[in-house]
Amino acid sequence: MLRQGNSAIRRDAGRVAMAVAALVLAAGLASAVQAENFTTAAEVKPILTATKANWVALREYEGQDLLYFTQLMSWRCGLSEARYAVNGAAPAVWPLGDCQDGTAQPNAILPDSQIYATLNLGSVAEVTVTLIYDDGSEDSATFPRAAILMP
Repeated sequence: MLRQGNSAIRRDAGRVAMAVAALVLAAGLASAVQAENFTTAAEVKPILTATKANWVALREYEGQDLLYFTQLMSWRCGLSEARYAVNGAAPAVWPLGDCQDGTAQPNAILPDSQIYATLNLGSVAEVTVTLIYDDGSEDSATFPRAAILMP
């Protein structure tokens, strides 16, 4: 049942990702020529900056906290690394996976991709995420539980 839920989340994330891309292009934050495949820092940074509040999401499910990285996975091409720290602990590297270069959808999330971390129920008070782009630049944000908790 959880697998089916992950498929729905991936499908919805793809739709959201495409809608965000369309909005970014329409707003003139990236040119259509420059942002053809969304595989470089120059192409994904405007999108990830505009959607920073959605980098991660938290869900209470079957007695656990599930920390989702779906948004970051959707725009992972252009990132060289993503780190996260829960409750001020030492940062861990999130496994972004490879881009599907040479395909129509290089940022596609494959069915066997890890999209969430499993933690003890109620244990996540805050999450800090640091992105390292392929151009060497970095961005980070800290999210309190209430800001990322899904209904």
